[in-house]
Amino acid sequence: MKRLLTLILVIALALPAALAVDVGTGIGVDITPEEFEPLIWMCDHRIVTDDNVEWGRVSNPGQWLIERKNNYAFEGEQISWLVLVMDKNGIEKIEDVFGTLGDTQGAGNDIEVNCDESSLRPERLPESCNARILEEQLRYFDADTMRFYDCTLTVETVESMYGEYWVTIEVTDLDGLSGTMDENEYWFFNPTIALAIDGELVFEDVRPGTDSYSETLLVGNDADDGSGVMLDMFIAGTDFYDSASSGAKCPTTNQLALTNFRYFATSGAYSTQNDLQIDDPGATGDFDPFTIRNRDAEGYVNIQYGDHFDKSAYDEAEILQGLRTDGVYYNGNVLAPGAEMAITFKLSLPEPCNGNFDTGSLYFFGEAV
Repeated sequence: MKRLLTLILVIALALPAALAVDVGTGIGVDITPEEFEPLIWMCDHRIVTDDNVEWGRVSNPGQWLIERKNNYAFEGEQISWLVLVMDKNGIEKIEDVFGTLGDTQGAGNDIEVNCDESSLRPERLPESCNARILEEQLRYFDADTMRFYDCTLTVETVESMYGEYWVTIEVTDLDGLSGTMDENEYWFFNPTIALAIDGELVFEDVRPGTDSYSETLLVGNDADDGSGVMLDMFIAGTDFYDSASSGAKCPTTNQLALTNFRYFATSGAYSTQNDLQIDDPGATGDFDPFTIRNRDAEGYVNIQYGDHFDKSAYDEAEILQGLRTDGVYYNGNVLAPGAEMAITFKLSLPEPCNGNFDTGSLYFFGEAV
């Protein structure tokens, strides 16, 4: 009986020691965040501005180039964008934001200009950014993952920028991942602009005291094909002189005045028959303050004096002053590439008149709008 009690006691003493032992184990954890490709969106600022050299009919240096309706730009003109960049791995992962030019849409074209980080930090994102990740609409600015950038591309000289290019803004991060804004643009930089004149202006055996009419000339826009360059057309001229020592006189001196010439022009639905005859006589800087624009009963318009073009020719020397339906340019006076207007000249030769007046010029000018 004593042995049995001892055995039971031993067992009872051993049990608590076995129950107090703790057992535990663990597993490794491998967490790899997504290598997030940076995203970029164009926001509410996209503007084309004029250069500082030759200003337009409306725009002044650095102002919105309101005249430009087609996709061409010249040296010194600028295209600007405001873009929003996002990287869920952290905005410090962004390596560069830049504008590119190339032959294809999307990433990988030549880097042309770097963008500047903007100080803009709005609470809510502009709706114009339409910032989305798949179906998720992003509404609030997050300084840890987002930045705004200002990007301005200035058109360089024809030596480095000539022809047609795809233009867009691209972002790259430190892992070599990139994103491109959806809005690619297609531009013709520094297109060649030229006028084509088909025909000759010859008046032969004109009887003094009579009117004589020339053959009809075609004056056209001969800019690069595909450039879309629109030309606003102007005309001016000088007096004429006899290059030989012939005792010329017409009617009182050896000079045939430009005032003896007029022209009739047609372009589409418009002609000088309904010319508006708009002129601003006597104002400082006018192209020709002394010649008042007018048409005669036949619809022929007189010619302003001038041997060059500058902005004071506006509302003075347009070839056609048709009804302005856009409030800026005269209908019929703006030519698209390949378009032409027909022009017939009338010479009212004074009496008396003697000589061969072969020195002097009529000038045609086309300004890209």
